[in-house]
Amino acid sequence: MRSRSIRSAAAAALAGTVALTAAACSTPSSGKSGASGAQDSAVVGIAYEPESLSPLLGYGKDGNSKIFDGLLTHDADMKLKPALAAKLPEVSDDGRTYTYTLRDGVTFSDGKPFTADDVVFTYETILDEKTNNASKAELDALEKVEKKDARTVVFHLKYPYAPFAERTVLPIAPQHIAGKQDINHGSFTTAPIGTGPYILTKWSKGEKLTFKANPHYWGGAPKVKNFTMAIIKDDDVRATRLRSGDLDGAILPPNLAATFKSDQDKKSLAAKTFDYRTVTLPTANKVTGDKAVRRALDIAVDRKAMVDGILDGAGKPAYGPVPTDSPWFAKGTERAHDLKKAEQILDDAGWKKGENGIRAKDGQPASFKLWYLAGDKLRQEHALAFASDAKKAGVEVKVESGPWEAIMPNMKTDAVLAGGGSPADPDFDQYLLLHSSLAGDGFNNMSRYDNPKVDKALVDARRTDDKAARKAGYDTVQRELLDDPAYVFLTHIDHLYVVKDRWKDLTTQVEPHDHGLASGPWWNVEDWQPAK
Repeated sequence: MRSRSIRSAAAAALAGTVALTAAACSTPSSGKSGASGAQDSAVVGIAYEPESLSPLLGYGKDGNSKIFDGLLTHDADMKLKPALAAKLPEVSDDGRTYTYTLRDGVTFSDGKPFTADDVVFTYETILDEKTNNASKAELDALEKVEKKDARTVVFHLKYPYAPFAERTVLPIAPQHIAGKQDINHGSFTTAPIGTGPYILTKWSKGEKLTFKANPHYWGGAPKVKNFTMAIIKDDDVRATRLRSGDLDGAILPPNLAATFKSDQDKKSLAAKTFDYRTVTLPTANKVTGDKAVRRALDIAVDRKAMVDGILDGAGKPAYGPVPTDSPWFAKGTERAHDLKKAEQILDDAGWKKGENGIRAKDGQPASFKLWYLAGDKLRQEHALAFASDAKKAGVEVKVESGPWEAIMPNMKTDAVLAGGGSPADPDFDQYLLLHSSLAGDGFNNMSRYDNPKVDKALVDARRTDDKAARKAGYDTVQRELLDDPAYVFLTHIDHLYVVKDRWKDLTTQVEPHDHGLASGPWWNVEDWQPAK
């Protein structure tokens, strides 16, 4: 539900040796070189940093990790293509066996060969109950992974699971290093070795991650030799650093991205996403635990006003985790903004307005706290807009900001302005978001939602490769959320990036909720070409 990966985590993938302190003191570049002054270097500003750089703990699970590769990866159109695998997998007729032939001649950045043993080790370790990977439920279908020979790996599934190939974009870790350490706390979590296009040279927590090109990368040595991700959590500071020349590019909220329109040496790129903003409705809270309150808030919010006012049109109203333009969206589940109906629902449920305009029931005021991540302007503005709409219906929402360390201990009873979304497959986001077995499991099912119909539909939809049956299952989930909301979904957000105009043919993919960690124009930084 946050950037470190929907455990975001989420909510998270990353892509060197440029010191940001030196960049900050240098004269802004003319656009012919990176923020560091080097022709083959790039420095970009991101909003969040991961908790770990180990794929065994969830890092890079959606691809684009830069340090690592998966068996498969995505192209610009989000279609699967081979990476560490030499070709797409062979799938048995019953959909329960996936056979991968591995690419020959691949080595880790320490020179050791990549083999089938590393693949088996990675998947078995993630599924080990002692491994602190909050996303292991994503591999529920996997019964066992088998090394057939040094270049062949076979995955055996418990049941046909249509999106299993998408799960194999998961990065592969080296057994000869990670297998000799404490998986959860060893040095591999902060100083990893992989097969990817970049090698991590330093991680200065809270400041930057620096990388250098892997000259022996199987896909060819990157032309961008040094790549730095500056961790700048405050949106305004990120924009200021970009304007001053410290950064070659950055992810920015719409209002700040718009301030660069007249800047001739910069260009803006937008990426369509599955990234949503939502308000958790904890069932343990005496107010949000009332189904009537949840239903009323779900239609009291003015989503279109949020898209127009907060996003400046760079997004769309959200009625659930699936965007309205996705083929997985259940038509007819759109919610009209209807304040009068919201008030009627609350009246009928016994929540009566007092003299101060705030409702109460059996002595319990209709009041609860809503947290948002400090420094995140989009979350702040969504939280304030939600509180304003709720107040019109007689529900008091007390907005408060803080770091995740302050928010997490309160998530059982306090609402959170959260985010999530994965374009790869509806199972990837919805199971973690809604299944009752994951209630209160870190950032999974933050509302502690428990709906047997939703649970059954989620399980049925992931246990078949029949697309029509899967669509019916996810339609059921979305229709249940219409009647019994687990969250109040607000908007789906287009990600906006501003970059110096010194690289040609930059592109973006359809993006998950990861705030530009390895998405945006630098999803394929290893393939960037100078404009001149």
